[in-house]
Amino acid sequence: MALPPLLQGHVCAVTGGLTGIGRAIAILFLSHGAKVAINYLPSHNKDEDTLLSSLRTEAFEAIKSRFHSSSSSPLPGVEEDVPLLAVAGDVSRPEAGRDLVAQTVAKFNRLDTLVSNAGICKFEEFLEISPESWQRHLNTNLSGAFYVVQAAAQQMARQEPQGGSIIGVSSISALVGGAQQCHYTPTKAGVLSLMQSTATALGKYNIRCNALLPGTIRTQLNDQDLADGSEKKRYMEGRIPLGRLGRPDDMAGPALFLACGELSSYVTGAAILVDGGAFVNFQ
Repeated sequence: MALPPLLQGHVCAVTGGLTGIGRAIAILFLSHGAKVAINYLPSHNKDEDTLLSSLRTEAFEAIKSRFHSSSSSPLPGVEEDVPLLAVAGDVSRPEAGRDLVAQTVAKFNRLDTLVSNAGICKFEEFLEISPESWQRHLNTNLSGAFYVVQAAAQQMARQEPQGGSIIGVSSISALVGGAQQCHYTPTKAGVLSLMQSTATALGKYNIRCNALLPGTIRTQLNDQDLADGSEKKRYMEGRIPLGRLGRPDDMAGPALFLACGELSSYVTGAAILVDGGAFVNFQ
């Protein structure tokens, strides 16, 4: 049985929302009645117009399915009614976070939830990691999270009614090492620490800050590395008690829980593992 819409009237922003985990979260939020702004990194290697069009189509189908199951909720009549705003920007630059928040508020009047999701991960041997690669991971994954979280918190603290939910997408890598991720794991530990510290700093503004820690989620970042039939895919699946790799959709439900104040009003400073049990499977 489908859940009724849980985010009607809610305004959300998601960084890295065009693909992968961010896209799945944006679609689920939209299907639950939220207005959503996504940030995405412009690229000459991707057709952003095609991706945005498919995102709108997928979101519309999800909205239609969700709202059809709720007789008390009106259904938008046409695809153009999908309340989705797309804002290009490189989160490693401070202005990108400020611009995302400003455009979200200009269009939708407030901001209730921020999902800081944008990140990069390139597998590299530690002895071969260049200073440029280290800085790129640090600037995108950790500095980018800091900038957009601060911009969102400033808005949430001054709006009426005051408050909101901030969700930082960290990683199981915040808790364990990775031989080819020595430039990545410290940044994800930093995101977890950022959520813990902002939870203590922003509680007085009724702003809740929590971290999601995905395990091995198959996305465009690792699809080649975890290709069907590969030895690494077989190994990872063997380490996961639930017996499969994660999907982007697996992250969307926990994000919905943290976004919905009715469900998670007393949850702040938490770290929620979404890993199929991988972290606890020591033996």
